[in-house]
Order: sequence, then structure tokens, then C-alpha cells
Amino acid sequence: MKYLPIDSKLFIKNRKNFMAKMKPNSLAVFNSNDIYPIGADSTIPFQQDRNIFYLSGVDQEESILLLFPDCPNPKHREILFLTETNDHIAVWEGEKLTKDKAFETAGIKTVYWLQDFDKVFREVMAQCNTVYINTNEHYRANIETQTREDRFNKWLREKFPAHSVEKSNPILQRLRSVKDQIELDIMQQACRITEKGFKRVLNFVKPGVSEFEIEAEYMHEFLRNRSRGFAYTPIVASGNNANVLHYIENNQPCKDGDLILMDVGAEYANYSSDMTRTIPASGKFSKRQKEVYNAVNRVKDEATKMLVPGTIWADYHVEVGKLMTSELLDLGLLDKADVQNENPDWPAYKKYFMHGTSHHIGLDTHDYGILTEPMTANMVFTVEPGIYIPDEGFGIRLEDDVVIQETGEPFNLMRDIPIEADEIEDIMNS
Repeated sequence: MKYLPIDSKLFIKNRKNFMAKMKPNSLAVFNSNDIYPIGADSTIPFQQDRNIFYLSGVDQEESILLLFPDCPNPKHREILFLTETNDHIAVWEGEKLTKDKAFETAGIKTVYWLQDFDKVFREVMAQCNTVYINTNEHYRANIETQTREDRFNKWLREKFPAHSVEKSNPILQRLRSVKDQIELDIMQQACRITEKGFKRVLNFVKPGVSEFEIEAEYMHEFLRNRSRGFAYTPIVASGNNANVLHYIENNQPCKDGDLILMDVGAEYANYSSDMTRTIPASGKFSKRQKEVYNAVNRVKDEATKMLVPGTIWADYHVEVGKLMTSELLDLGLLDKADVQNENPDWPAYKKYFMHGTSHHIGLDTHDYGILTEPMTANMVFTVEPGIYIPDEGFGIRLEDDVVIQETGEPFNLMRDIPIEADEIEDIMNS
């Protein structure tokens, strides 16, 4: 891994919090992700299942974590199963975790090689009544591929049909949505790397550069700062491309007079950042572009102030819609009749701002969190309003990542990334 070691205190605490929510005499199982094939002997670069990482810090394939807090054998209350490393693996793939290194990473004393899994698992299953299985139930999940975890869960139900089965997901949804300070520090580092990429791009962009060249500048800066790369597929959208919300082709030239919408973020240690900035290819906004830009920025600033403990996500979006409606009226994009005659299920402002304003962010860019429950301190949300005007050939979105505080306004992890229109012009023309 490129990232620096993470204090095992984080994973010890995460396991303790999870096990406190388990039913008596129950066992929980978490598997690493597969390495997915492309063709021939090619594979997609490995990314760890976020839940086993959250609970152990183990960041390699073919690993299994068992948690059994009521196990009569104290050695088996936390167990890691890992692929046995050897000289051949070390030469061809690089050294895997040893038992000592696994303890240093996860704080788990009992580590077995994967070849012992069946024997040990049958023993602990004979001692428990309930098994927690790991399932992906994120509200945006739409997955067709069968994962390693899916195969394991199917095998488990077939081999041990008399056991009760529970889902670990509801516990993790709540735990993962509230960040530990160590996690916040990691996310701050991801945002700092994103900041370096953005400042590099401000000094690079000029009319005639291609969207993919801008993408390459970000990637260069991310990699040289210990990031694996982008936390999600980057959007570098010039001109009318910005009006395609999930534009990812990034293959067009940036023309004089274009605005360039860049929705990019570095990952660091499996944690995401998520930034959007919109800049003028020429280094200068037109009068109209700046009017719209400042309107989006005002909505972002006012929306951010609403992210406080007790806020309900759905109610928050209604209030942001009111802010955006006011700005669109001032810009002449809506008139009073549009608002008076709007469909309550699709308000008038949605013509120009059709997506949500905020989502949880953490180990996943769209992180775990139960949206029907009140916001609490140390949750991290994006704030990303936008105005998209195909008829005028540009779209503008601005986005920061903020941490909800016990009192007062959220703490902006992207506070040092330039966002004011005048500041961006000054940097680009310096």
C-alpha cells in the first residue's frame, strides 16, 4: 500500500463498537473482495471490501475476519484468516501479511492461515446460535456481479441451515456514518491531496488543452502524494459537457470561453474525498458566468450552515430547494409563475438543479448512513449544489466535504481549496 500505516487503535475501537451491538452468543463473518478478471491473465487492481477494512485494517485479498465476543475460548473471540505468505509469493507478488504484521495492523492476536478456516469455523459454529453476514444494502447499490461475500453467504446457509442469520449492515450503517478522529485525519489528508491537484490544474489550464490532459494532471499529483488515484471516476467536463451530470468521457478540447466543471477527488488509505470546482478555460469568467457561479456558491454556503446535529436529510433538501429557487428567480431562469404552478413532486428549480445536495462520504464516496435518522456530530457530508443551463452552454457545480460539529457550523475539510470566483481568476492569471 502507498499510504502510511494507520494506528490499530481505530480498528480495535471499531470492532469493540460493532460487537457491542451483536446479539448474545452470535458470530459475525467478513470476507475480502475478490480480485476480478479482465481477460487472459489481466485483473482489475484490487480494492478491499470496506467493511473488513473498517474492522481490521487488513488490505489484502483472501482474508476473513471472525468476531465472536461470547466465545467460550477467549482466543476465538477475534480471529483473522490470511493467505500464508512464503518466499515464492514474496518474489512474484510481494510479501503478504505475516501473523506478527497482522497483529500490528489490526490488533488481533489470533491469526490462522486460510487453510485452517474450515476446521476452526466448524468449531465456533457449534458454539454459537446466530451468524451475522455481510451484505451490501446501500441505497444506491445496483450490483449484478456475485462477490466473494455472496458466495460465502450462500455456502453458509447451505452448510448450517439451523443457525439464525442476522445482517451486519444495519449496525455498520450507523457505526460507519460517524467518524473517529483518526478517520477524519485520513479524510483530511485525502482532501489535502485533492487541493494539491486542483492548484496544479489552475496553473495548467488554458484554451486548447484537452479534458483528459487535465485528468492526467490530477492523477500525477495524486500518485506523487501516496494516493492510489481517484476516489471515483473523475468528471472533467468543458462547455456543454457539464450539463451531463455523469459525464466521464473526458475527451474533448477546452475552448476559449468555456467553463470546465471538474468533479474529482483523491482517495487516501481507502477513504474518499469528493470535490467539485468550475473554472474558466481562459482564466476569466464572463459577467453572466460569474453571476451564476456566485449564486451556486451562495447556495453552498447557506446549505452548509444547515448541516447540524438533529437535521433530517429530506427536510434539509427541501430547504436547499427554497434557497436555489430564490437564486434562479434572481438570475431570470425562473419567474414567479413557474414557482406558483410547480409540481410539488418536481419543483420548478429542478429544471436547473436536478440532483441532491449532500451525501455521506467516508470509506465510500457515497458512504454508509441511514438517511431517515437525524444527523449527528462527526458525520461527514458533501455539499454540492449546481446550476445547469444547456441553452447557455455551461453548467456550474461547487462541492466541499464538511464535518458536522457538536455546536456551530460544520468544519470544512476543503477550506484551503480556492473557491471564490475572484480568487480563482487571480491564481489562473498570476
